[in-house]
Amino acid sequence: MGKKGKKEKKGRGAEKTAAKMEKKVSKRSRKEEEDLEALIAHFQTLDARKTQVVETPCSPPSPRLNASLSTHPEKDELILFGGEYFNGQKTFLYNELYVYNIRKDSWTKVEIPNPPPRRCAHQAVVVPQGGGQLWIFGGEFASPDGEQFYHYKDLWVLHLATKTWEQVRSPGGPSGRSGHRMVAWKRQLILFGGFHESTRDYIYYNDVYAFNLDTFTWSKLSPSGTGPTPRSGCQMTVTPQGNIIIYGGYSKQRVRKDVDRGTQHSDMFLLKAEDGSEGKWSWTRINPSGAKPTPRSGFSVAVAPNHQTLLFGGVCDEEEEESLEGDFLNDLHFYDPVRNRWFAGQLKGPKAEKRRRRRGRKAEPGGADKQAAKGPSAQEPLEVVREVVSEDGTVVTIKQVLAAPGAAGQLESDDDDGPEEAGVAPVEPSPRSNAMLAVKHGRLYLYGGMFEAGDRQVTLSDLYCLDLHKMEEWMVLVETDPESQEWLEETDTDEDSEEAEGAEEEHPSVAPGELFADYLPRTEQHWLRCARESVGPGTPERRVLRAAQALAQAFYDGSAGRWTKGGAVPCGLK
Repeated sequence: MGKKGKKEKKGRGAEKTAAKMEKKVSKRSRKEEEDLEALIAHFQTLDARKTQVVETPCSPPSPRLNASLSTHPEKDELILFGGEYFNGQKTFLYNELYVYNIRKDSWTKVEIPNPPPRRCAHQAVVVPQGGGQLWIFGGEFASPDGEQFYHYKDLWVLHLATKTWEQVRSPGGPSGRSGHRMVAWKRQLILFGGFHESTRDYIYYNDVYAFNLDTFTWSKLSPSGTGPTPRSGCQMTVTPQGNIIIYGGYSKQRVRKDVDRGTQHSDMFLLKAEDGSEGKWSWTRINPSGAKPTPRSGFSVAVAPNHQTLLFGGVCDEEEEESLEGDFLNDLHFYDPVRNRWFAGQLKGPKAEKRRRRRGRKAEPGGADKQAAKGPSAQEPLEVVREVVSEDGTVVTIKQVLAAPGAAGQLESDDDDGPEEAGVAPVEPSPRSNAMLAVKHGRLYLYGGMFEAGDRQVTLSDLYCLDLHKMEEWMVLVETDPESQEWLEETDTDEDSEEAEGAEEEHPSVAPGELFADYLPRTEQHWLRCARESVGPGTPERRVLRAAQALAQAFYDGSAGRWTKGGAVPCGLK
């Protein structure tokens, strides 16, 4: 009894501390929010001019991250809403609604009266009621300079059948936040976590709320047991048994004045509704087996066939007191809730196509010898060793073997045909964080996101598709347009601007059908020079190398198959 009482007191103390911090954050951020509310009101005035639904066929949306990508419950469509874009000087927020028709491979911009204000890092959940409804809660709006933030606590529903927006006003809901997670559970929306940030303070949440889709009412849940610590950006999915899984996420805490320390969580919890007790829930920590993802933040999540959860990409931060470096990832992991096991997503490559090409190929004298001669020139897998600080403060050394660039998805074979006979060069999304995922008919769709090259943020607008049943290869539906990669550096004088303008140069072009594994070694010195110009002097060589590879990959992805003459794009991708 004594231990239990002490534990409960400790829990209440943590709640009091969180309540005090929330009050402090709320007080300090109120002035900022008042300024931003005026700007939001201005944008809403512009939106109020829309009086009818207008659907316009259009080109793919501009680059963005932290948007929401949802699947229509009745049609072969993907729905993209909101998001943000930063060009080096200014932050742009969106409340645009785009629909991607999967069968027609076409985009439509849908303008509907009375839309939610511009936002990013919100949550969107689709339910089948009434011909389909898209529910949106929270998110944030940032000032153009990216220094002030307004966190929404509003709830909206888009009625897909009638194409009408409706704001649902119901008291007792979550406080303003972004980076939270929300899922549909039976006839309710369950919301967990998130964070609220002002210029000087921040707070992370681990509270749980339920919104009833029949009564349109909020209720705060108080699960028993020990649950996750406060965090944002975690994985939240529903299991076949009707339980809710929480995995990973990110939080930070103040070490001392003006110095914060971030934590990339890698723990997993089960949130379960107790049988026969309406409204009663419990937390249980679980330890899955298998090939667990490395600790990371900014990963993207979707539900795969057979109720498995898939996790894509993210960034593994290497944090020091005065700097933050990140390794961006593009790996796939699957979590099987039935077996409580992680496993890595390995692509098989287009086997059928290779077999057909082999049958129709005539044997060449000395072909095997020629192939063997080519072997040593190919890039070998790269072993990356890094140290990560775990949640309990211990340092964990992680070894990861990365395939040579462009080699992912290829099968090892004794009679491998090599690049010439294997056909089209395998493609895969470049490493990134904060991308948008959706699964429709067993196919995974990945849109946008971002990565960093030195001090520069590259925001993407590409769209990829992967058949999760076959797990053979990624398909590129929309390529990143190098011309959309705007980055504005602050300059003190016009002379600096002219100097920067004169520094523009032509990047090495991608030859038709050239593999990235061949393109990178051929142009490596050029991209290293570009990376050094981007990251500045004194930067560790490993960081320069990562930046060079990222710049080369982004240019290759946007150029292969389309740009055969190269383009005049400044170093760092314009």
